[in-house]
Amino acid sequence: MRSGKEHHDVVIVGGGICGLATALALHRIQEVWHRKSAMQVKSTRIEEFRCLKRTDLIQALFDNLPVDSVRLGCQIVAVERDPSTSFPILYVHDGIIIKAKVLIGCDGSNSVISKSLGLGSLNSLPNCVIRGLTNYPNGHNLKSRFLRHLDGYMAFGRIPIDDNLVHWFVDWPYPNRDIDAPKDPKFLMELAMQQIKDYPAEMIEMVKSSDPSSLNLTRIRYRSPWHLVFGNFRRGTMTVAGDAMHMMGPFLGQGGCVAMEDAVVLARNLAQAMPMGLEGGRVGDGELKKRIETALENYVRERKPRVLKLAMQSMLVGILISSSSKIKRLLSLALLLVFFGGASLSYTRYDCGPL
Repeated sequence: MRSGKEHHDVVIVGGGICGLATALALHRIQEVWHRKSAMQVKSTRIEEFRCLKRTDLIQALFDNLPVDSVRLGCQIVAVERDPSTSFPILYVHDGIIIKAKVLIGCDGSNSVISKSLGLGSLNSLPNCVIRGLTNYPNGHNLKSRFLRHLDGYMAFGRIPIDDNLVHWFVDWPYPNRDIDAPKDPKFLMELAMQQIKDYPAEMIEMVKSSDPSSLNLTRIRYRSPWHLVFGNFRRGTMTVAGDAMHMMGPFLGQGGCVAMEDAVVLARNLAQAMPMGLEGGRVGDGELKKRIETALENYVRERKPRVLKLAMQSMLVGILISSSSKIKRLLSLALLLVFFGGASLSYTRYDCGPL
């Protein structure tokens, strides 16, 4: 076991979409600080669904980061505040102690940083989702749009990624939800085929022909909207982003998108609060801490309305699909129609602003 102490300006915990996007956004801001010039990144609105492989997105983000800015296999076991500076201190499983001026938790649904902030535990729906990828070497001839087939408490969905690759999922009530999700591809294939055995032949063939290594089973967990309203997402110079902040069901397909929005908004607020960088013109720790806290508070305030609306809409869609109560389903449908325009895709046209 190693031991020792490290000091860093910014520490991001988590290497998924949110963690890498946040690191890349801050890297871009750091370049601006060093050049002492302005940079504008234009946002683009897309009026249709686009789907891509998570691994491809993560690889693209990773490839644009400096190699020395990423540490692999670093597991955080505890977080506390430095009694002298009030900056965060992280304890790593291998004995290393890391002191940071800014700590950003992008460590997903089991976030150590969220727990240290005292956020409530995640809720869960009785449903599970099996996802997979199917490759058509000669092309699939499917239109570039999202299709969802509902049958009682069952749902099958698919969306093309490109001319050859299609993403699909099967969503249904899973009775053994207290048991760890199985990983065996053969078992997952049999389980998915069992759920859709009465579905159209095209859907059955798509699942049957899928790549076994792409199959995974996920329990649907989410942070309730009221936790987003009353939860504490910042303490001192520590905050959270991505699933660690606003874990939601996959029903709107916006989890990765919202995580990247978090990255842009967080980096922008830090840059606005500290135009000269984290050194702040050699200001003292007290003044620097105050500036960082202001930036993180502005970030949380800006993100809350967006993620609260998405969390509420996602939860209502989840209840509509999975609840066995007709009253709950009717109430969910009514609330979706009144507050979110039913099947409106307006949530995909959000503009988080420039970096």
